Amino acid sequence: MKKVIVIGSGIVGASTAYQLAKLGADVIIIDRKDKGQATDAAAGIICPWLSQRRNQAWYQLAKAGARFYPELIADLESEGETATGYSQVGALVIHNDLEKLNKIEQRAHLRKEDAPEIGTITPLNDKETKELFPLLDEGYHSIHISGAARIDGRALRDALIRSAERNGAELINGDATLLHEADRVIGASVGEKSFLSDQVIICAGAWANPLLQPLGINFKVSYQKAQIMHLQVEHSQDSGNWPVVIPPTDQYLLSFDDQKIVIGATHENDIEGYDTRVTPIGMQEILNKGLELAPEIANSTFEEVRVGFRPFTPGFLPVIGAVPGWDGLLAANGLGASGLTMGPFIGNQLAKLALDLPLDLDITEYNIGNAMDVS
Repeated sequence: MKKVIVIGSGIVGASTAYQLAKLGADVIIIDRKDKGQATDAAAGIICPWLSQRRNQAWYQLAKAGARFYPELIADLESEGETATGYSQVGALVIHNDLEKLNKIEQRAHLRKEDAPEIGTITPLNDKETKELFPLLDEGYHSIHISGAARIDGRALRDALIRSAERNGAELINGDATLLHEADRVIGASVGEKSFLSDQVIICAGAWANPLLQPLGINFKVSYQKAQIMHLQVEHSQDSGNWPVVIPPTDQYLLSFDDQKIVIGATHENDIEGYDTRVTPIGMQEILNKGLELAPEIANSTFEEVRVGFRPFTPGFLPVIGAVPGWDGLLAANGLGASGLTMGPFIGNQLAKLALDLPLDLDITEYNIGNAMDVS
């Protein structure tokens, strides 16, 4: 039985540990529970097919991530995990410019040729749009994408970790330090206790570089702060089946059961350190854009603001694979704002990589060496 240590239990680490445990590996998960973990804060939209990003390597990974979800959720549910935070509620891509909506619809049909999971693509007028998401302001037309889904990152992470533990994984809360002999990583220590392994997998997101620096590795991971607001609204309809709302700005609206609404998110660059403060300017930005889309939320009840750090690597393209110059060390990072879309699939591939199993994606375009300087 292969022994594998996974450092970091965000969406990638939790997914990796779950897949490894299911495949029969002896798994230890180590996590410090730092404030600001991206997965802990995130509520996401699984709808990559309409992105205008020209980077095909990014799109292929995002598309594979979206396609992987139904299988993963079915597996978790078969193990009794029904609170995964996932629901295929569809998405409304809204705009008040019909010409731009027409271009979005054309793009959706083109993408559907090799991504049938996009589902049904339906143009809706303003009345039909508001019927599906009653809090929206008047005047928005939309394209409805039936295959889109919403996800609560915290709920999915917890379900994955519970299932990993049920399959034999051990979760340790603490600060990991890598152990190595010559050019091979042989495990990790937490405090005075050491754990040996055949493979160590670094899934530490925004905190990955300090972990690798003692090996003479500069992991070029930057991060962006996101503040995400949670509200409770009063409405006669059940919000649990409302579609996610994708406006022309970089904001979004999600609804969950029990009249819960999530508005996101800020994109704060050049922050100093791991600044997890909820700020008035961040809340103002979220509310200004949210109220423009859905004025009725002005009378909702404020619940909380979650803060997380989205990790990025050079070129804004995720990196996956074996760390150059070191045996027994794998890593993935740089998922950015697409972490919840890509994370479970990347975790699946990392698990297969650790166990020398065939991968479902050519990872050469996500060369981890492109994000590292080794001294």
